[in-house]
Amino acid sequence: MLFRDRAFFASMFLTVLADQILLFLVPLVIFQITGNVAWSGLAFFFETLPRYLTFPVAGILCDRISPILLLRVSRILRAVACVIGIAGQIVFGGVWWLIGLSAVVGVLTTQGMLSLEMVLVRAFSDQRFEKVASYGQLASQMGVVLGPLTAAYLMAIWPWEAVVIVATGLFVFADVTFILWPGQSRMKAAPETQVERHPVADLKTALALVWRLPGLMRAILQAAGVNLIIGATLATAAAMMTGFFSQSEQVYAWLQVGGALATLAVLTVTAHVHLSLKTLGLSAYGLICVGAILTGTGAHPLIYAAGFLLIAGFDKMFNIYVRTLRKEIIPAEDFGKTTGVIICLNNLSQPFAGLVVALLAAGDDARAELLGLSAVMAVLGLVTFGRR
Repeated sequence: MLFRDRAFFASMFLTVLADQILLFLVPLVIFQITGNVAWSGLAFFFETLPRYLTFPVAGILCDRISPILLLRVSRILRAVACVIGIAGQIVFGGVWWLIGLSAVVGVLTTQGMLSLEMVLVRAFSDQRFEKVASYGQLASQMGVVLGPLTAAYLMAIWPWEAVVIVATGLFVFADVTFILWPGQSRMKAAPETQVERHPVADLKTALALVWRLPGLMRAILQAAGVNLIIGATLATAAAMMTGFFSQSEQVYAWLQVGGALATLAVLTVTAHVHLSLKTLGLSAYGLICVGAILTGTGAHPLIYAAGFLLIAGFDKMFNIYVRTLRKEIIPAEDFGKTTGVIICLNNLSQPFAGLVVALLAAGDDARAELLGLSAVMAVLGLVTFGRR
């Protein structure tokens, strides 16, 4: 079944490749222009906050509109946003056009991510979800592997604006590939609700379920701890590697590739070895915390790289733990809206981490901030995993 769905996974790969080119490019270009890690943290805050605040709205839309249509529209609009962003940069110049481009693309990526989650749940309902999610993560990670390398080596010969145009073409190609996927015909319809509710009522229902359903609040706090570290790492990695450790853009790209390869290895094991859900979550959480401590204490690029690889490698394993948990707990008729609220709450700690870096970091050294956030993550883990 999964072999026949290769067009679906190929479109996922191309979309992630385009997204990763933009994610690699934005903090690097901003640091090159400003020379200050605090600016990178501020840009990360403005880029990620609207992205995660959009999740509840995206979830409500997924319960009301075909997720396949939403997935396709999000790709096409990302391509359009790239074209508009580059046009604005050429005409007006300045760093803020780049930040604005990444913010708009981030919001559209939110809708695409949640629509994709709905497609996975409805079109692969006859498969073990951990296996389907792992294959999806593997396809995504191939894009994560090639994205930084593609961006770094294209930026060596072209201006960054031209690299954004390449990402635009990839979004369009991903949508064309998705059209070829035959699995659209087996999409299960969303469960019918008896009453047509106002979106605000949907939001209240989702918040009530988050509070009431057992295990959800605990998982949200755990994910918030992980995302503190993910956010801080994404906001500072370019400045730390190319500034504090004086490495080249290509070395930074290879570090990103190393993180993606570590994730591939972890996901391969996750797809083929059956672990209990708690073991899956606890293992991933603990190893990410160790990685955070290494990035915050390392005075050598190899120590920093070891921590970065642990964080990147086990982030997606933790992601599978959270996705499987919410699939088991949330009622099918409320899945979209509730998942949107949960992802929003899970990820608000990412822009908060960027704001911490913006306010407290100086120059190109963010180790103290990374170490402080790793302590917060450790406390959250002790509190939540220790409870039954």
